[in-house]
Order: sequence, then C-alpha cells, then structure tokens
Amino acid sequence: MPGPLKQAPPPLRVDTARVVLAGIGLWVVALVVVLLLGDRLDRVWTWTCVVGIVLPFGGLAIMRWQGQLGRRGAGER
Repeated sequence: MPGPLKQAPPPLRVDTARVVLAGIGLWVVALVVVLLLGDRLDRVWTWTCVVGIVLPFGGLAIMRWQGQLGRRGAGER
C-alpha cells in the first residue's frame, strides 16, 4: 500500500488573453517570413498563417462571452 498522498498544489493562474495574443504575434511573424519567401513556398503556408491569426479572435470572443476575460481575484491588479 502506498504512503500518504500529498495534497495537490493550487491551480496556476494564467492570463489566457496574453497567451493567446502572444500566439497571434508569433503567427504574424510567421506570415511575414512566409510573405518574404514569396513563391518559394506553397500558398497553403500563407493561408495557415492567416487562419492562425484570425481564429484566436473567435476564441477571445468566446472567452469574453463566458466571462473568462477581465475577471481577476481580489488581491490582483
């Protein structure tokens, strides 16, 4: 029989909006690189970058609708 179990740590508080915005920024950088490479790459990479930029805004809208954005604890700024 195993020994006593440790109590689980408290959940990590993450600002998901910042994480999503950072991801959008990375997709923008990737799009610039793809556009600079021009015809040396297949067009699918351009559209992949565009979708990677556009779709997260839908996710941010859903998070706002669900009340997950802008909600902070009493001791946070």
